[in-house]
Amino acid sequence: MSEEINTIGSADAAMGGKGNVTAEELRQLIERAERLEEEKKGIAEDIKDVFSEAKARGFDAKAMRKIMRIRKQKKEDFEHEEAVLETYMAALGMI
Repeated sequence: MSEEINTIGSADAAMGGKGNVTAEELRQLIERAERLEEEKKGIAEDIKDVFSEAKARGFDAKAMRKIMRIRKQKKEDFEHEEAVLETYMAALGMI
């Protein structure tokens, strides 16, 4: 273990002494990130289940995802995007 700390200390010295990270701190940070990745995977599965349920009830999952994307946007950004899209579609004779 002391060899690991020395290696990290050497790397720290090579970076100008910024950080002073110990092997234990590094291990804790990595384990925390790993736990969060697992949680993220679980949440992604839950979201997938919600869309499966919506589809089973007759809703269009693609439209739901688009609505979710729109709801994240600022109103001005959405309006601008819609105006550009409408202009392009009109230029192509699509509307």
